Amino acid sequence: MKQLLTQFQNLNWRDPGTWPPLPKALALLVLLIAILVGGFVLDLQGQLDALDAGVSQETKLKDDYKNKKQQSINLDLYRQQLREIDSSFGALLKQLPNRSQMDALLVDINQAGLGRGLQFDLFKPAAQESAKDFYAELPIQLKVVGTYHDMGQFAADISQLPRIVTLNDISLTAAKDSLTMDATAKTFRYLDDEEVSAQRRAAAKSGKAGKK
Repeated sequence: MKQLLTQFQNLNWRDPGTWPPLPKALALLVLLIAILVGGFVLDLQGQLDALDAGVSQETKLKDDYKNKKQQSINLDLYRQQLREIDSSFGALLKQLPNRSQMDALLVDINQAGLGRGLQFDLFKPAAQESAKDFYAELPIQLKVVGTYHDMGQFAADISQLPRIVTLNDISLTAAKDSLTMDATAKTFRYLDDEEVSAQRRAAAKSGKAGKK
């Protein structure tokens, strides 16, 4: 034992090649153990990272499952809401006249004022409609003269028309025995299929021209 221990005395740490056999063997053994431990730690760390990723994925999948389960539970409710939206949209659409009904609507607006005893100094529909996504807007410049009460009744009659008509940019001017109202009435009509198709073609052409 004493001879073995003497091999570890006076070792030159800068030149391991000169070491006796036993220190060399122990050094190689320690190096091998260090390599094995290092490899094990690195492999274990990779497995831990994969485990963390799996846990995160599991949590995400559970949340997705809960959301989809909740949606499936409320599917009938969503369908009912969609039917209600479609019904409401259809009811609103029916309040928009088509192209052939616009003239009759203009007559109704005029008659609503005359029926309340108002005098029309101006009733001027715009020369051209303003087309939107699925409807067209037609502004009408109005200038009517009458009493405050009659104008209030006229506005109420406009709101009760079966078609949508709005009064905008209202300006009132008082005279001695009457009141003058300047306003813009806006009526709306839905576009027919041909007009919608033409509008989409024009938008597509405009988009292509913009890209060029």
